[in-house]
Amino acid sequence: MGDLAAAIAAIDAANAADPNLDDGQPEAQLYGQRMSQQVDHLFPDASDVLKIAARGQHIERWTLKRADYPEGRTGYLTWRRDLARHHATRVGQIMETAGYTVDDAETVGRMIRKEGIKRDADVQALEDVICFTFLTWYFAPFAAKHPDDKVLDIVQKTARKMSTQARTRALAEFDMPDHLAAAFQID
Repeated sequence: MGDLAAAIAAIDAANAADPNLDDGQPEAQLYGQRMSQQVDHLFPDASDVLKIAARGQHIERWTLKRADYPEGRTGYLTWRRDLARHHATRVGQIMETAGYTVDDAETVGRMIRKEGIKRDADVQALEDVICFTFLTWYFAPFAAKHPDDKVLDIVQKTARKMSTQARTRALAEFDMPDHLAAAFQID
């Protein structure tokens, strides 16, 4: 087994170079720490691969700028795909340096690229962590800047990505108006 502390430290060191700040801290580094908090909250017995995937999900996010891609949905999706590939590659390199196997690095890469969402338990666990991180720290600022119809749309998209267990927890743990909470109801 690899060295979890070394992998996390290397991810944090890479993210310390983020020129974008949030509360005076590099954005990618703060995001990784928040993701780790949600892993601990949702999956207290999480595997190293989930812990590393969560911490590194946005590694060096600032290096691929959205402005360098074409406007519109196709440009946005291409940027997101390229980001996921970059994140997966960088985290895989860090994992191998920290003594993890190629198979472990490939598993984390698949998780970060979201290959098998709703079908692969590891990928789904990471997606649930991502959604809880968004709801906990990023939803309120998002909602304050956007019209109600866009807020409802993003809440519905978020809920669709979550597992049944995570949707149930979201209903129990977040105080939402009824029209938003309806998105998390289990059919």
